[in-house]
Amino acid sequence: MAMSRLQGSKDFWIGALRAEGPAFAAAVAEAPPETPVLSCPGWTVNDLTLHLARIYHWVSSFAGAGLTTRPERQDRAELEAGVNPLQLWRQGYDQLMTVFDGLDPEAPAWNWAPQPKKAGFWPRRMAHETAVHRWDAQLAIAAGEPVEAKLAADGVSEVLDTWLPAGRRRTPGGWHGVVQLTATDAAQEWYLRLRGEGVALLDTATIFDHDDHHARAQVSGTASDLLLALWGRVSFETLDVAGDRTLLEGLRTR
Repeated sequence: MAMSRLQGSKDFWIGALRAEGPAFAAAVAEAPPETPVLSCPGWTVNDLTLHLARIYHWVSSFAGAGLTTRPERQDRAELEAGVNPLQLWRQGYDQLMTVFDGLDPEAPAWNWAPQPKKAGFWPRRMAHETAVHRWDAQLAIAAGEPVEAKLAADGVSEVLDTWLPAGRRRTPGGWHGVVQLTATDAAQEWYLRLRGEGVALLDTATIFDHDDHHARAQVSGTASDLLLALWGRVSFETLDVAGDRTLLEGLRTR
């Protein structure tokens, strides 16, 4: 079973956006604007749509500019007269796809993670942002579909190699121990060592060179369920869990 690796390339992530974007829009179009988004407490479908639209507009403003300096936060695109949130989302989505189609993934581009400042970060980030929020929108109309297994497996990797190392945990804490995650439908597993506020995604060659690497908690399930649990959309109790369950809260991201 393979350890964590990037599951795709620019083309893979753009392909995911081409599938997940229209699915998000279809769910939003079906829901009344004030429908609660149960997986995002306090938000309506309108709020969710504006959130994603504004992120698209912001990322489009800098991802292809070739700069690694932190951009001014501009994900507050406002509605013009006669434009509804879904129309603003469509504008942002079309603009984003145009930028990404012409993007060199090796070109310089700012990101907030402890990773190389390359443009390829953003198609991956937007693919997973869209996939999770597509699930949110579908849940609001009682029609949530799993995230495709290969995309979801890369989404799990993104949480473990990007969000948690950047300190973007949902709850601060002092967890210590190794957690093993297994995606039963993607032939993939991950070992993550928690050390207080720090985290480390382990490679195969280092797993058994020290006693501390033996997993204190094991979680298995579909890649989609693992991803949604890491994002707090579903409970870890919906997966197959063994060992020290208290460590699992240290895996949840914002």
